[in-house]
Amino acid sequence: MLHDLRRHRVVFALVAGVWTLALIRLFAHHVPVLPLLFNWTPSLPYKVAFVDYRSGAIVRGDLVVYAFEGPAGLQAYPGLRHQALFKRVAGVAGDVVTVRGREVFVNGVPVGLAKTHTFDRRPLEPIDPTVIPAGHLYVQGTSPDSFDSRYSMSGLVRVQDVKSRVIPLL
Repeated sequence: MLHDLRRHRVVFALVAGVWTLALIRLFAHHVPVLPLLFNWTPSLPYKVAFVDYRSGAIVRGDLVVYAFEGPAGLQAYPGLRHQALFKRVAGVAGDVVTVRGREVFVNGVPVGLAKTHTFDRRPLEPIDPTVIPAGHLYVQGTSPDSFDSRYSMSGLVRVQDVKSRVIPLL
């Protein structure tokens, strides 16, 4: 066994490194530590993205990573609190969010249909119609199952909670 460890030490070192980064990400640091982001959810169609920490104005259409601070993180899903989520910016300060039935619009453009229940059967209410205030963003995934700003339990995202922009690679 010791001979195998010596022979495959590079492989074991890589596996140990990946596990170490995963544990740091899970228990200590909720935003990506490496300049790569791996997306395992159907929220967006991209599986690998480059994390761009340079500052600059966030505009509609940008892909961002932000720390989740929505109302659901306080009550219904405390495990979501501070978790890094990866979404597309669909609305910026001054944009008008309207809701007709369960269909949500930003500046009159349909951005999605709000589902009636979560995966665990909790009721979901669409976001209230509003003008996006300064310092906030409307974010959304491309999947109909994405938990995003369409829902009052998720809400608008504060610009200060955005950790970085991301550039899709795959």
